[in-house]
Amino acid sequence: MRLLHTMLRVGNLEESLKFYCDILGMKLLRKKDYPGGEFTLAFVGYGDESDNTVLELTYNWGTEQYDLGDAYGHIAIGVDDIYGTCEEIKARGGKVVREPGPMKHGSTVIAFVEDPNGYKVELIQLGTQGSPEQKVEQPQLVSQ
Repeated sequence: MRLLHTMLRVGNLEESLKFYCDILGMKLLRKKDYPGGEFTLAFVGYGDESDNTVLELTYNWGTEQYDLGDAYGHIAIGVDDIYGTCEEIKARGGKVVREPGPMKHGSTVIAFVEDPNGYKVELIQLGTQGSPEQKVEQPQLVSQ
């Protein structure tokens, strides 16, 4: 068994595709309209679905906003240079809602960005790149 994808409902598919592809650097892998059900599915990711877990963006036609609720947390992406990545995200128009730094009660360096729908995306520093004053442990399962 392996994890195939995570699905997020989005209120504006084009705006969401711009964020995940243009700002976070994912690629649109496939997109299909389902007129009978009045929805569109778009799959994005950093690699082919046959080898990588991807993100499914579901746009229900005519629904522009969702209540995110308080049970959902975030998706997480490992990055080689969290400080540089956050600067690139800001330069591309993305919203960094927690600047890079050690996680609460730990030393793993994390940051959070927010997509156009309000979903949080956690960035986790991989290895020891980024800030020379920070020596970073490998990421662990983080519960915030």
